[in-house]
Amino acid sequence: MTTHVPTQAQPAPVPEEQSFFRQPEAVWATALAAVFAFMGIGLVDPILPAIAENLDASPSQVSLLFTSYFLVTAVAMLLTGFISSRIGGKRTLLLGLGLIVVFASLSGLSGDVATLVGFRAGWGLGNALFVATALAVIVGVASGGTATAIILYEAALGLGISLGPLLGALLGGWQWRAPFFGTAALMAAAFVALTVLLPATPAPAVRTSLRAPLVALGHKGLRTTASSALFYNYGFFTILAFTPFVLGMDAYGIGAVFFGWGLMVAVFSVFVAPVLQRLLGTTRVLLLTLGGLALVLAGLAVAAERSVTAVVVLVVVSGALLGIDNTLYTELAMGVSDAPRPVASAGYNFVRWMGGALAPFAATTLAEIYDPRTTYAVAAVMVLVAGAVVFAGRASLTHAAEA
Repeated sequence: MTTHVPTQAQPAPVPEEQSFFRQPEAVWATALAAVFAFMGIGLVDPILPAIAENLDASPSQVSLLFTSYFLVTAVAMLLTGFISSRIGGKRTLLLGLGLIVVFASLSGLSGDVATLVGFRAGWGLGNALFVATALAVIVGVASGGTATAIILYEAALGLGISLGPLLGALLGGWQWRAPFFGTAALMAAAFVALTVLLPATPAPAVRTSLRAPLVALGHKGLRTTASSALFYNYGFFTILAFTPFVLGMDAYGIGAVFFGWGLMVAVFSVFVAPVLQRLLGTTRVLLLTLGGLALVLAGLAVAAERSVTAVVVLVVVSGALLGIDNTLYTELAMGVSDAPRPVASAGYNFVRWMGGALAPFAATTLAEIYDPRTTYAVAAVMVLVAGAVVFAGRASLTHAAEA
């Protein structure tokens, strides 16, 4: 008896350890499509100066490419659960991908910055439908449980954010319109892959109401997480959307800097965040990294008009902190309340993407009125506010942190 038990128990951990890599084809297809979708976030980064020059627009006008994209993404998050609970996850993913293909193609055909901003807004609608549903689909299909699914999702996020600027630079260095058509082609390929590989996902038995994500935000823990993430995302997208104008480089140079930045986001979100989380606890790591990010932004305020080299180094370092925070915020949002995960995700993303919508325009406008130092200083304060929100509401985050 005593010799028989170990032989039976021994093989059990093996599938669990291998489950991260041994996933169904549908999981990898969805994750790859998510990589392509997240590439759209940083895609325009290396070509922002080129767009401003070719379309005769100011930095603040060009920054509206981010603002319209994230504003529509945020508001559309309230619709994702309503739609997916009626037509099913697969159809919602395909609808989102189809909209991205259409509006990315139209963005490449734009003749002025106002038209381009409008098409980026349509792109944001497709992005919301896809991104909000992708996590729920990966959780439902992946082997290894929710924790594995979140790591897969964050890996796709990090890889997409790192590859977006690289693709934007490689294609944008040739012609500023090319990255938009390149993204449309990638998303069309993802559309075909999901059509073939992802099994049909029937609509849930219980339909989600339009107000469900807002009701979910009534939970103090989810509200605290989302509110902190709003201010955190202000700092995140100040770095992403404003720094290209400070670097003074061509598309290839900007793409190389933000590829390094995105690589740090990916590596630290997948490999470092879980280790620190186990050692120190979720809220403690979040507070430490938010404090570190505020220091990096303060350093950028000092370096912005003095040293491009220092700006590059600080931007790449910020990627490590942002990667850790991305994972921690996602895990908190998914586990802090008793709301269904798609509903909690929609409410959380509705609030946090407002920070992504506000930051690009506010950052460039502050620089035009004052100077880049003011832009980064305000972002540093916003990140400190994010930390203060976490500290004030840490009791409501304890359950998710322990889980």
